[in-house]
Amino acid sequence: MSAGLWIFGYGSLLWKQDFPFAEARSAWVLGWERRFWQGSTDHRGEPGNPGRVVTLVHSASAVCHGVAFRLRPEEETTVLDHLDRRERGGYVREDVDVHLTGAERVPAILYRADESNPEFIGPARMAAIAEQVRCARGPSGPNAEYVRRLAASLRDLGAVDPHVFELEALL
Repeated sequence: MSAGLWIFGYGSLLWKQDFPFAEARSAWVLGWERRFWQGSTDHRGEPGNPGRVVTLVHSASAVCHGVAFRLRPEEETTVLDHLDRRERGGYVREDVDVHLTGAERVPAILYRADESNPEFIGPARMAAIAEQVRCARGPSGPNAEYVRRLAASLRDLGAVDPHVFELEALL
């Protein structure tokens, strides 16, 4: 396998790769599931009217599908600096093992927001999440667009995510 750091994308990185990479492969992580529990006042909402975007929460039996991006060694620092700014709204880097198609497993970084950050909203009834998403808009566009693009990206991967697809249906 070629050298380079891997980044695991499970949310907007699935359709918005605004950084250089050497390779992209379908991948998954074990023990994590997507949830629309992270507030967004910097991309898909605004202060006083936050949107909701996905983060990952622990779930022992879960499998979260996404895409792993291998960075070129000479671009790692620049890309990580860029992603640290992009994911500044409560997300931190976390080291994980990522399973690539073809049975390979590689160490990777993902960006995850947990309940300790000030933007974390947490669980709610899906109807309430849908209403909040429907009403939110930020500098990156309508929050509902984020949900639809995520659902479409997952379908393109052949991945099933009941939480994402239920929210999409409610919108």
